[in-house]
Amino acid sequence: MARRALFAPNFGRGFGDPDGLVALATAAERAGWDGLFLWDHVVPGPGLATADPWVALAAIAAATERLVIGPMVTPLPRRRPWQVARACVSLDRMSGGRLVLGVGIGSGRTTEWDQLGEQTDPRVRGAMLDEGLAVLDPLLRGEAVDHAGTHYRVRAEPFEPPSIQRPRIPVWVAGYWPNRKPLRRAARFEGVFPLLDSPDELRGALAVVDEARDAEHARAGAHDVLVTLVPEPGRPAGRLDPWREAGATWIGETLVPEHFGGGWGRAWPEAAIRDYVDAGPVG
Repeated sequence: MARRALFAPNFGRGFGDPDGLVALATAAERAGWDGLFLWDHVVPGPGLATADPWVALAAIAAATERLVIGPMVTPLPRRRPWQVARACVSLDRMSGGRLVLGVGIGSGRTTEWDQLGEQTDPRVRGAMLDEGLAVLDPLLRGEAVDHAGTHYRVRAEPFEPPSIQRPRIPVWVAGYWPNRKPLRRAARFEGVFPLLDSPDELRGALAVVDEARDAEHARAGAHDVLVTLVPEPGRPAGRLDPWREAGATWIGETLVPEHFGGGWGRAWPEAAIRDYVDAGPVG
């Protein structure tokens, strides 16, 4: 049975401040949702109130007891991997071992990379992600790092204290289907977040992941699979079954508030979002 999560932006009315996101998280926990994952943007659009997702996740960790939480996804090429490691361990300890780290190269749907002077070439960002993960992985395991690469140079003793989750905090790798490189990258970690439109596409994506896991002798055991959907009015019976049958272990429902800005999905009034969350993970 796939677990159910809410997938929320860190900007827009009701979402652009930590208090609003904490209220969402506590309501979700009361209603029986399994997880809450936050987007990670800095300047998503003009005039949009925006919360720092890591600060918000810390507040959520302190205010909840059961929800699985995490950034989904954080664009690692825009962040220092050792700072991400420190933040993750702190969040994991604050939450009692409930953190999942989602990573990717970052969406090309906003102009924030240009605005902030960040790397805009997706191929270079992919190389930065791979190198960043090579630094991040041992730090999350509590191991020393001696890395001299193209983008990062790190010599660090094992970080203390360790995370609660062992051997380390789970890492889920995101990527747009039909791009195969992110899926092969995900095979080396604990989960995959393929951005796609249908259960058939999910089957195709997981075939790539499975092939890569076999070829690389990747870690054995469970491999989480997150898909995200836009909520449907009335929640028709059986709407999620095809996704479960295709291999999803987590199904996230994307909440898009009014006055959100164009191009991100169908907007919902705040009252409708509250009602949807309070009704719990139906279907």
